[in-house]
Order: sequence, then structure tokens, then C-alpha cells
Amino acid sequence: MAEPTRAEVDSLTGATLLEFGASWCGHCQAAQPAIVEALKLFPQVRHIKIEDGKGRRLGRSFHVKLWPTLIFMKDGIELNRLVRQIPPQELNTSLQSITTA
Repeated sequence: MAEPTRAEVDSLTGATLLEFGASWCGHCQAAQPAIVEALKLFPQVRHIKIEDGKGRRLGRSFHVKLWPTLIFMKDGIELNRLVRQIPPQELNTSLQSITTA
């Protein structure tokens, strides 16, 4: 899947998790088990994994500086983000916040 544009992300409806990182990033790799497990509990959440790096416009538009950066959105609006350290309880709480009315 091609990287979405900022306009496309902003126009998404419903619950969306944007995950910015890089396949070679140790912090990103370490966070994967917690992310995968949490998403199993919230199958209604759209998960968009974005390979980030120098010159990548979408990451810059969200001011991503460290990986992984998880951005929790509802109807195109950012409600929360977790950066670098991804505590499972905070991950679940953030996912819950974008799935409730």
C-alpha cells in the first residue's frame, strides 16, 4: 500500500492507529508484540503502518521525531500519541479512547 497523503489521513472516518517507524528500528521491533496483541482486542481500529524516514512528508506533517510513534485518531482528529516507550496499559487505554462514542 502506498503511503497515504495527509489529506487522506485527515479525511478518514472512524478509529485509526497510525504507526510511524522503520523496519530496522530496534525500538519499533520491540514494540510489535504489544501492538499486535492490543489490536486483537480492537478489531474495529484501522491500523496504518508507515515506514518513516528522511524526506517522508507524512511523518513530518505529524512532527514525528522518534520511533515508534503511535498516533490515535478518530474521524481524522488526533486524540493521543505514544512515542518510543509503548506501555501495554497506555496502548489499550488509547485504543479504547478512539473506539468509544
